[in-house]
Amino acid sequence: MTLAHELGHGVHQVLAAEQGPLLADTPLTLAETASVFGEQLTFRRLLDTEKDPQRRRMILASKVEDMLNTVVRQIAFCEFERRIHDARADGELTPDQIGDIWMAVQHESLGDVFNFDDDYRSFWCYIPHFIHTPFYVYAYAFGDCLVNALYAHYQKAEEGFQDRFFDMLKAGGTKRHKELLAPFGLDASDPAFWSMGLNVIEGFIDELDDAGG
Repeated sequence: MTLAHELGHGVHQVLAAEQGPLLADTPLTLAETASVFGEQLTFRRLLDTEKDPQRRRMILASKVEDMLNTVVRQIAFCEFERRIHDARADGELTPDQIGDIWMAVQHESLGDVFNFDDDYRSFWCYIPHFIHTPFYVYAYAFGDCLVNALYAHYQKAEEGFQDRFFDMLKAGGTKRHKELLAPFGLDASDPAFWSMGLNVIEGFIDELDDAGG
């Protein structure tokens, strides 16, 4: 799955290379499109060809956990960043203040089912994006839901999906996501678009539940 993800980034950049060095890079809203779509294709292939019930449950459980991590957890990371930067506007923050914000967001995201000890207060440090690429993490959640909606469309689409998908990747950073999704009949400003993506995750959870997971 990791190999499929990273190869997706490579494919995306090779296809977008014709835009030149200034416009080949994709905006954050689309940076994870090819990579997550590659993961989705690989996952479906693994699941569809696996006959052993226990291994199917393992594959499904791993995918559900990964998708929840990509969407729920990354949104929590983004909320943490927003609160940190809002608080920083009023002055420097102490490690305790940062820890308080981190713990508050984690409690809101994950609920009371988890016990967070004091050692967890500094766990925000292990996320390099907060330091090196601020406000990148939302792209994972955006990209996952975007690809889920695209994949739902792909499953129902007739011929022509591949050409439209490749054209989207070839565009690099020359167009915004609204323009790039239009050929698929998708609009990220429509709440139904996100519901489509979240329904894919819900479907996997139901499938895991039916499998006795």
